[in-house]
Amino acid sequence: MENLKEEKKMQEVIQFLNENPVQYLATVGRDGKAKCRPFMFAGEKDGKLWFCTNNTKEVYQDMLMNPNVELSVASPAYAWIRLNGKVVFEDNRAVKEMCLENPIVKGQYQTPDNPIFVVFYLANAHAVIADFSGNPPQATTL
Repeated sequence: MENLKEEKKMQEVIQFLNENPVQYLATVGRDGKAKCRPFMFAGEKDGKLWFCTNNTKEVYQDMLMNPNVELSVASPAYAWIRLNGKVVFEDNRAVKEMCLENPIVKGQYQTPDNPIFVVFYLANAHAVIADFSGNPPQATTL
């Protein structure tokens, strides 16, 4: 029964991210200052929430130095999600292939063998979905 609840909460998070495709990823830069960048959720695989980036970007170096991040996005209906966790980079071909199903990602990296194409998931992820309804926020650990 508990697994069913956890799966339902995971699906709610995935649906929210998919319905609101441009999220904002907050990191601590190597200069010690807050950074916030647009990002896209790539998908769920093996119970993990996956994202991708380019290993020549500053965001990659920032996440190597401090892997604690938070992602946020709001919907047109004034609901929002805050998702935080610890970035774990993994050389995972199946996840790269999943990412490449997105035409934007495909246009940037073409192939899972592209040496600058890296994927990561959020370990110990915690999500909060809230809105202005007055109802309590829905929090879950993923």
